[in-house]
Formats: sequence, C-alpha cells, structure tokens
Amino acid sequence: MGAHAIAPDDVVRTHAEGARNARPPLLVVEPLLAFLDRHGLGSGDRLDVEPVGEGHSNVTYLIRRDGRELVLRRPPRPPLPPSAHDVLREARVLRALERTPVPVPRVLCVCDDARVIGAPFYVMDRVEGEVITSALPAVLDTPSERRRIGEELVDTLVELHAVDWRAAGLEGLGRPAGYLERQVRRFSDLWQHNKTREVPAVERVGAWLRKNLPASPAPTIVHGDYRLGNTMFARSAPARLVAVFDWEMATIGDPLADVGYLCATWSQAGDPSGGLFDLSPATRAEGFPTREELVARYEERSGRSAHDLRWYTVLALWKAVVFMEGNYKRALAGMTDDPFLRNFGEGVLELALRAEQTALSG
Repeated sequence: MGAHAIAPDDVVRTHAEGARNARPPLLVVEPLLAFLDRHGLGSGDRLDVEPVGEGHSNVTYLIRRDGRELVLRRPPRPPLPPSAHDVLREARVLRALERTPVPVPRVLCVCDDARVIGAPFYVMDRVEGEVITSALPAVLDTPSERRRIGEELVDTLVELHAVDWRAAGLEGLGRPAGYLERQVRRFSDLWQHNKTREVPAVERVGAWLRKNLPASPAPTIVHGDYRLGNTMFARSAPARLVAVFDWEMATIGDPLADVGYLCATWSQAGDPSGGLFDLSPATRAEGFPTREELVARYEERSGRSAHDLRWYTVLALWKAVVFMEGNYKRALAGMTDDPFLRNFGEGVLELALRAEQTALSG
C-alpha cells in the first residue's frame, strides 16, 4: 500500500506552531512525547514519523522513538461526517478481540483528550507483514498460495463472526435489532451531509434498499470494511493472515453485510479492470478463489446460509459511494493532500451507476 508524503503543516512541534498554519496539524510532537512518556513508550525528544497505508480514511502513522516502533491512528482533518472516523470505537473493538482467535494488533494506549494532538487517537504495536492489493510478494505468488490467501481471508471472517461478542465485552457496541434498516437510514443521512452535487442514482438505490430489506440471521460482530486490503499476511509461505485492520465501522449486526462487502470488493478473472473501487486487482490471477467459491467456503465453515447476497452487495457499493463523496468533499475543501481523493468526483458517479445496475440485475 502506498503512503503519502507528509505536508509541512501535518506534523508540528507545538500547538503554537500549528496555530500559525491555515489547517490544523495532524500530529503535535511535544505533547505527544509527553503522553508517550506517561505510558512508558520510548524515551527522548526525537520522534520519527512516517505515513502508513493509503491514508484515505483515518490517518495512520508509524512513529519511531528510541528504537521503539509504534503505530498511531487518528481521524483525518475536518469536515467529518457525524459518527464517522471513530478511533476510540476502533480501539475498544481491538482490545476486545485481543482475547479471541481473530488476529489484531495490540492496543498500547488510548487518548480521548483532543487537546494532546488535536483529536482522539490510539497507539498500537506495529505488525510485520504484507498488505496485498495489486501485487503479491514472490513467496506467495503461486496458484496454491493465492488460493490459500482467499481461504485464510474467509476463515478469519468466520472466526470473527463466531466470537461471543457479549463475553468479549462488546455489549452496547451496536443495537442488533434493525441493523440493516439503520444502515440504510444512516447512510441516507450521511449522503445528505457529504454530497457536493445531486446524484439521482444514489437516491434511487437508497429507495431500492429500503424497499427490499432482507431478514437478518443471528447477530455477530460486523467488521464493516472487511476486504483483502484491510488485512496483513506473513512474509513467508504458507500464506497466513496475521492481522485485520481498520475497525472504525465495527458494530453488532448482520454478518452477511461483511460477506457482501467482501464480494463487492473482490476482483476475479474476467472482471473489467480499472475504476476507483477496484480494490483487489491482484485477485484476478490464477489460483485465487472466485466470489462464488468464497461464499461457498463461508457457508461451509460458518454453517450460515449466504446464497443470496445481491442486496448486501448493493448495500456495500452504495455505502462506498457515500464515503467516497465525503472524501471528495474533504479534498475540495483543501483538508487533505491526497491526490487520489480528488479523482473521486467521477468515481462516485461510476460507482453509483454500478450499484444501481447491480440492484436491477435480479
């Protein structure tokens, strides 16, 4: 995953320095060092900062201090939609899952005081491995290892959906009853907040989703953004999934929402290439399971029927449209330097059309 360069106003030494800039900083070094001191995480006045990942949602930094490597997560600059980019929620889920078979990074400390760096944040251990989107490390680039990557991805999702969320301490994370209805309502509201122009297809798809709500199976933990690019694999064969990232959308709800999202973001041989929602182009290669095979393995391993995922796939595409428009709005406002987000203008229109075509394909 490519990372972006740090802009001059992203990382400042003091709040006074940040106040002289047009945009709020993303990291303020001196109060952050004091916070890390209080939690025994490294020592000294030097802090090396490096962006991690694509950075299109929450901001992730690798920070090095006195030989210690840590990862910090915080929300992006405003404007932010209500209830989005909730890193404190993410940290809560990660801590709950540390005691389960689901592989997650270990959270070291959480800061809910926005006065420290300008926003809530948490710090976690660095996990070593490979994030796979467009290319594979040579050791995993064989048909048998590609198949195993897909199987590991499905099996980890089955493990997540098998977690006793009450016993894990996640009571109250979400309201399972009416989850799908609330998803449609919430993202309809987010569209009104995020939109920079009228896109009638978005409204039509929202109406279709409301009209065709399916009955949900028993509730589980739902990741909310479960796809290959939000996982990490070990750098050795056989393929082994070592971490699942990006839990800000996690809740308690319908597990088929994760299966539908995984299928919506999974490319296979014969799919058209390109587009801003082409999130796993590597999986077109020989050996990777097809979407149908992913679903069949999920059903076999979970004991849960997932035979009709069209509604959930449409939901996944539609939610992506809403999020992309929000990121595009931030780009137009000059609150991000990510050039990729400026391309979302046309990408939103393309994906809204795809969502509508999928809805009408049955």
